Amino acid sequence: MVDISHKTATQRVAIAKGRIYLGTKICELIERKEATKGDVITTAKIAGIMAAKNTCSLIPLCHQIALSNVHIEIEIDHKSQEAIISARVSTLSSTGVEMEALTAVSVTTLTIYDMCKAVSKNMIIKEIKLQSKSGGKSGDVHYD
Repeated sequence: MVDISHKTATQRVAIAKGRIYLGTKICELIERKEATKGDVITTAKIAGIMAAKNTCSLIPLCHQIALSNVHIEIEIDHKSQEAIISARVSTLSSTGVEMEALTAVSVTTLTIYDMCKAVSKNMIIKEIKLQSKSGGKSGDVHYD
């Protein structure tokens, strides 16, 4: 594990995004809240928040960070037949929260997959990426 004891605590924010192709049937099922396992959106958001909070238990050598906030957004895009997931994680710490944001998006998409796999196994998780981060030595960074 990297020693971060010499680093100054600053306000840090990371935003990650991801997508999961669902197909028309699952998009409609999610919006009508008719999935057999329950409310997909609410459950997936809770799973993403829990994942962000437990990142240090899932990723070796990741620091345990006190998170100030985790906000998950899930948008159903009927045109692309996808769910678009965004996770915004913030902290006042001496290390960033990029891994927490990426883990939140990953587990959110996996939860959607799990809750809908009885309907179709043609779902595709894709494009999980860090969109931006701020705070720390590198300042504000935005990725395409």
